[in-house]
Amino acid sequence: MNLGKYEKPIEIQIEDIHLKAFIAIPADSKGIILFAHGSGSGRYSSRNNFVADFLQKSKLATVLIDLLTEQEDEDYQNRFNINLLTERLEGIVEWLQTNILTDNLPIALFGASTGAAAALNCAAHLQKDIKAVVSRGGRPDLVIPVLSQVVSPTLLIVGGNDPPVIEFNKQAYAHLNCTKEFVIVPGASHLFEEPGTLEEVAKEARKWFVQYIGNNKTSIASTEELEQS
Repeated sequence: MNLGKYEKPIEIQIEDIHLKAFIAIPADSKGIILFAHGSGSGRYSSRNNFVADFLQKSKLATVLIDLLTEQEDEDYQNRFNINLLTERLEGIVEWLQTNILTDNLPIALFGASTGAAAALNCAAHLQKDIKAVVSRGGRPDLVIPVLSQVVSPTLLIVGGNDPPVIEFNKQAYAHLNCTKEFVIVPGASHLFEEPGTLEEVAKEARKWFVQYIGNNKTSIASTEELEQS
């Protein structure tokens, strides 16, 4: 049964915490991309939504989720608590692996800013459960001690007009022993606000995910099953 695109706001429960998310599953999806947002950002991030929409057109499902509750986000330090953000990502991965919506889809991660550090930390812990990682303007240097444990093919994307983050990523790149690539987008600042630069990020991410996430031949569940999940 061809359902077309399945898209809705949902809540994902991690222990006693309920996290708000947007999930989109195109028909015949090849895999699902879990977004790890940067500090102070969440499921409404315009940049990550742009990338997510781009990926969906290539039959990649996406999950944009707030990794912190509204109350937790009021504590500024939580936005930089990489271990807490990592625990949330790992809980969401487990949910994706067991929920009828997504249990047949290979999982990859897209991280931005501090979210990229959490994504790579998660990949180091979960190893082959994470098929690929893409970092946009990320801070992978924040988790250098675990980068050698990452086995997921990893793409680091940085703006050409963002010298400090270029240097942070160079340091981290040297510690990655997995399949890896480092892309600098010319003319882009840290937030990729310049015309065409965010589209370049989306194109690079799509190419990476399509190459490494693998082909999924199992159809997604029926409408009735999805609504009951």
